[in-house]
Amino acid sequence: MILLRSLLFAAIQAGFTVLFALVILLAAPLPRLARYRLIALWGRFVIWLARVLLGIRFRVEGLEHLPAGPAVILSKHQSAWETIAFQQIFPPLSFVLKRSLLFIPFFGWGLALFSPIAIDRAAGREALRQIEEQGRRRLEQGFWVLIFPEGTRMPPGQTGRYQIGGAWLAAKVGVPVVPVAHNAGEVWPKNAFLKRPGTITVRIGPPIATEGRKPAEVLAETEAWIEGQMKTLPHAA
Repeated sequence: MILLRSLLFAAIQAGFTVLFALVILLAAPLPRLARYRLIALWGRFVIWLARVLLGIRFRVEGLEHLPAGPAVILSKHQSAWETIAFQQIFPPLSFVLKRSLLFIPFFGWGLALFSPIAIDRAAGREALRQIEEQGRRRLEQGFWVLIFPEGTRMPPGQTGRYQIGGAWLAAKVGVPVVPVAHNAGEVWPKNAFLKRPGTITVRIGPPIATEGRKPAEVLAETEAWIEGQMKTLPHAA
């Protein structure tokens, strides 16, 4: 049943993505935030489809910690699930992503209209400057900024090297960091076709102040909180 459900999910998601991308191109002239809310309907459909077809549900802890104004979210990265579901959980988001993703037919077109922060990861310190410049602009436009500091999806139980970009942006602009831990990889693994039923826990931490602090200090506090919480999350599957 898991195989059949996963196959059906993939087929419906792919077909819906192509149709939605063609329609959403009509939203290009709209203001950024209005455009975001329309494009986010794709994510709502996919998360709904995952619930009814795959039995993947989620619960959120710590919503009361969200600050009143825009912030930088630094989150654990285990699967594609969080990149979709976070659109429902948090205020309008601007994602930091590889510029090359924007050239994927249909999917990349939608991403481009989503007001992302598209960077060249091979550019070294230039990539850091891109994050700061584009991130500052998105925050001023009313977006929150979502960054996965590990840079790539990590299997459950593993930790990647936390990178400075998100903490750098938050400290330079003076907005708080919101740390997030979750266990989506237990039911929606990285690059896995088969997805298992279960309940994902998303845990949002208290905001971490950045004003007057060094980015490395902010990053160390963020990593300590996220990795500490990962050890206490209930199993999703």
